[in-house]
Amino acid sequence: MQDWLTSQTAARPEAVALIFRECQWTYTELSAEVDVIAQKLAAIGIISGDKVAALLPNCAEYVFLIHALAQLGVALVPLNIRLTPSEIDWQIAHTGCRWLVCSPETQDKASKLDRQNLAIISTADFDEDAIAPQIQPFDVSALQAIVFTSGTTGQPKGAMLTYSNHFWSAMASAYRIGTLPDDRWLCCLPLYHVGGLSIILRCCLYGTTVVLQDGFDLGEIHQTLHAQNVTLISLVPTMLHRMLDGGMKFPPSLRLILLGGAASSPDLVERCQKLSIPVSPTYGLSEACSQVATILPRDAFRKPGSVGKPLLFSSVRVVDENGSEQPPGAYGEVVVSGPTVMSGYYGNPEATAKTIRDGELYTGDIGYLDEDGDLWLVQRRSDLIVTGGENVYPAEVEQVLEQHPAVAAACVVGIEHPEWGQQVAAAVVLREGANLPESDLLAFSRERLAGYKQPRLIRFVSALPQTASGKVKRRAVRDLLVSGE
Repeated sequence: MQDWLTSQTAARPEAVALIFRECQWTYTELSAEVDVIAQKLAAIGIISGDKVAALLPNCAEYVFLIHALAQLGVALVPLNIRLTPSEIDWQIAHTGCRWLVCSPETQDKASKLDRQNLAIISTADFDEDAIAPQIQPFDVSALQAIVFTSGTTGQPKGAMLTYSNHFWSAMASAYRIGTLPDDRWLCCLPLYHVGGLSIILRCCLYGTTVVLQDGFDLGEIHQTLHAQNVTLISLVPTMLHRMLDGGMKFPPSLRLILLGGAASSPDLVERCQKLSIPVSPTYGLSEACSQVATILPRDAFRKPGSVGKPLLFSSVRVVDENGSEQPPGAYGEVVVSGPTVMSGYYGNPEATAKTIRDGELYTGDIGYLDEDGDLWLVQRRSDLIVTGGENVYPAEVEQVLEQHPAVAAACVVGIEHPEWGQQVAAAVVLREGANLPESDLLAFSRERLAGYKQPRLIRFVSALPQTASGKVKRRAVRDLLVSGE
C-alpha cells in the first residue's frame, strides 16, 4: 500500500494541494517537495521507527515534513511553539525523540534546549547532499503522531494517533459535512494541535486543497477567504468572536465554519444565525483524533448550544459515576467509542488504563444526551481551563506558582471571559511574613510557563477554602475570584 500523498498524486496530479502565502503546489509539486525532504531526513540517519519532534510554526515545510515522515515510517511529535524550553525538554525526553526539526523562527528557542542526545535540524540548513530513502510500505496501523494534550493533573499526556485513527476521522467528517472536489479548507489552527494536523491529512485523503495560514490575523484571514475562494474553515470560538466583532464579511464560496476547541455559547450561534453564517459547532478531543460530534447549521440554529449527534462509526454514551448509562437530560461523563479512539498515552500505562476501558474512551467531559440523541456539553473536564482554544490544566500552573519561595499554596481556576471563553485566575496564599508584589509573581511564572497559561487575575488570600477532607473547594475559589470579595 502506498502512502496517501503518493496515491492522491496519481489520482489528481494537477489539482492544487497546498496554498501558503503567495505560493501554491499541485499534488505533483507537493510530492516532489516531500521526496526531497524524505531524502534529506534519510541522509542524516533518520530511519523507520524513529520519532521526530517538530518545533515549527505553520509553514509549507511543516506540511512537507508530515508527508515525508509518512513515507519513512517515522512518527511525528508536534511541539507547541509557545511552550518554554523546559516544557519542551520534558516532552522530548518523555517521548525519547533523538531528532528535532526547527525553523529560523524557532531556532533561538531550540538552541536553549538540553541538547544531550538530541540532534537539532533547521529547515533552512538541510544538507543538500541527499540519498534515496528507504521508503516503507505504508501501514495504516502505524503510529502517525504523539500529540500532547492537557489534563487536570500531572504532566501533559501524549495521545498516540495512528493513520487508521486519522482515516476513520476523515471519513466520518466527510459523511457529516460533505466533501467536494473543489473544496479549499483554510487552516489557521496550529499544526501542533490535532485540529490543524487533521486538516492536512484529511485534505490529502479527499484530494482537495489546504489553504495554510501562520497564525490568526484578521486582515490576512479576510483577504485569504475572498482571494482563495475558501469553502471551509476551522475556528475556535475566540477566533469567530473576533471576526464578528471586526465586521468580517464572509465570501459566497464559504459553505461551512467548523467551530470547536472549546464550548460554543448559544449566544455566539444565535449571532451567526442572524448574520446567515453557516456555523457547525463540533465536539472533539485529541484522544479521539479531533471530531466526535458535529451539528450542521440548520440544526445548530434550532438547538443553539448542542454539538449534535456522534459522527458515523463512533458512538457516545453518558454515564454516571458507577458507569451506568444516564437517561436523556441527565448529566454524566461523556464516553466515546469507535475507530478514531487513540491507542493510548505514550509511556503512561496508568493514565491509559484509567482513560480507555474496554475499548471506550472516558473523556472526563460532562454532558448529556437529549431525547433526539444530540449531545450537549456542560463542562470540558471538571477542572480543565480552555482559554482561546488552548487547554490549561490548573495543577501545572499551581506547581509553578508554589515554586516561588514566598508562596505557601495556590489554587488555579478558569473564570468565564466573553472573548477567550475562560481566563486563568489564581488564588494565592503567601508564607507567613512574606511580601510579594503581583508583578514579581507573574515575572516568575513567565519564565516557566507559556504565555497562554499565565494567570490573568491573581488574588492574595489568607487561606484557601477546603472541604472537611482537606481538599480545596475549587468552586468556592472560583466564586471568590469572580465576586472579588
